This record gives sequence, structure tokens and C-alpha cells, in this order.
Amino acid sequence: MKKYLWILVGLGVSFSAGAEIYKHVDPVTGKVTYSDKPDKGSTKVDLVEPVSPGSSEASGSSAKAQTPTPASFPKVEKNEQKDRDTARRKILEQELADEQQKLEEAKQAYAEGESKPEVYRTKDGKVKRSMGRYLEKMDELQSQVDEHQRNVDMLEKDLANLGGGSNNN
Repeated sequence: MKKYLWILVGLGVSFSAGAEIYKHVDPVTGKVTYSDKPDKGSTKVDLVEPVSPGSSEASGSSAKAQTPTPASFPKVEKNEQKDRDTARRKILEQELADEQQKLEEAKQAYAEGESKPEVYRTKDGKVKRSMGRYLEKMDELQSQVDEHQRNVDMLEKDLANLGGGSNNN
């Protein structure tokens, strides 16, 4: 998708303001193609004029004037948004606590797995280690630890992005 975005940006820079670009999505394969000639089923793409670095538009002074909020855009009262944020924070904090518990359990299982090698008895009664099974088991346990650690990291990031302090009522 980024590839197509860069193609559009490149096309927008290279074509004059009067140029028209059409997008066509193949109904069978879903493949997207762009052309300067309309095909059956294609839609016109609105290109935005590039902003030169020295212009007043590039400085951001008129950015709000260029993109006003539509009148039909839903508005949320400040108190309602605060209540939503508080509820979201509580949910994220609970999920974080649950995930931290699962992470500790996974670390504990890993430590136990390390101390218990995979063994088997041969036909003559000798006990031998199965290094292959042991390594498979340890890889699986490590992947569980890694998964829970990633989840903890993402939840902590979400909480940090939510901003504000913890609301423990």
C-alpha cells in the first residue's frame, strides 16, 4: 500500500494541476492500477497539490483553515471523553496486571523446564536424555515468555499514550 502512496505522490509532483488520475480495482484479483485514462469501473483520484517548503502553507500557519472539522463530525463532551478515558485506563490496567501475572507464570515454567531434562529409558533399562525434545520444549517456553513480554510492553505503551495519572477510585 505504501508503494501505491509513493506512486501517487510521485504522480502528483510530476503532473500539472490539470492532470487527471484514475484508479481501477480488478474485481477478480483485487489488483489496483492507476492510469491517466479512465477505464470501465475506474474512479477519479483527487490529487493534492504539493506544498513548496518556502510557502506559508508549509509553515503550518493556515493548516487549521485548510482542514476544518466537518459540521457532521460527531462531537463528544469533555466530561464524557474523560469518563471514556478513565474506563479505558481501568481496562488497560487490568489487562496489564493479568498479562504481568501470565509473564511471571511463563518465566516460572521456563525455569522449571530448564531444571527438568527430557529423559527416556532404553530397552535395556538405561536412562538417556533427549536433547532434541528438551530444546523443543525450551523453545516453546521461551516463545511464551517473549509473547507475554511483548504484550506487557504494548499495554504499558498504550497506558503511557493515554496520558494522565492512574485513576484508582
